[in-house]
Amino acid sequence: MHHQIPPPPLMLAGKKALIVGVANESSIAYGCAKAFTDMGAEVALTYQNEKARPFVQPVATELDAALFLPLDVTQPDQLDAVFAAIEAKWGQLDLLVHSIAFAPKADLQGGLLQSSAEGFAMAMDISCHSFLRLARRAVPLMRDGGSLFAMSYHGAEKVVPHYNLMGPVKAALESSCRYLAYELGPKGIRVHAISPGPIATRAASGLKEFDVMLAHAVSEAPLGEGVDVIDVGRTCAYLASPCARHMTGSTVYVDGGLNIMA
Repeated sequence: MHHQIPPPPLMLAGKKALIVGVANESSIAYGCAKAFTDMGAEVALTYQNEKARPFVQPVATELDAALFLPLDVTQPDQLDAVFAAIEAKWGQLDLLVHSIAFAPKADLQGGLLQSSAEGFAMAMDISCHSFLRLARRAVPLMRDGGSLFAMSYHGAEKVVPHYNLMGPVKAALESSCRYLAYELGPKGIRVHAISPGPIATRAASGLKEFDVMLAHAVSEAPLGEGVDVIDVGRTCAYLASPCARHMTGSTVYVDGGLNIMA
């Protein structure tokens, strides 16, 4: 789609980035990692478990990842290990991308009213609080400031049919980005929620009627086409660069303008 547009210059040269959430090369996290490396950054990538590893390995190889480590965000020892490895390898961190979300299928597809307490809590823990856990460990390594990114969706702000309990969860994530932006501003650390339009990723396949959402997005967006993961990655790269040094706490839509439409 937009891959033909040449990458911008090396505006992230020398930057070190941790990217959490690559499932394969169609992931939004892959788009971020690719855009960052195109612009001169070095990346550390994680994979959820041994089952996921073979799908993420080709991305790590393609992008010459400096670190490639297991990370299940529900395991504090794995979180600690990742940041210990970053400190040992780089001694610093500049960029963090959180691109993970989870809800049990029954809760995701069953509507908000019937969602279980356990399913809601698990969705909130993995999709929202894990961003705070990552940020807490990243901040001490961001000695010269830095940027944190979390992936949201318009269903956080307006009702998108079938998005169900992920709406309130993503709303909490967007709010968390604003409060982190406030807390971390004095350290020169900027925080953004990124809200892409529908993209056919592995995660999206869990949503009911996703193909309908995608077709609607393309037909209704002012720019009249879907977005791809590289679009999202390059937006993050711009926000991470000195060009956007006075931007923080925003929810930035990368959706062809779909969010402005009634």
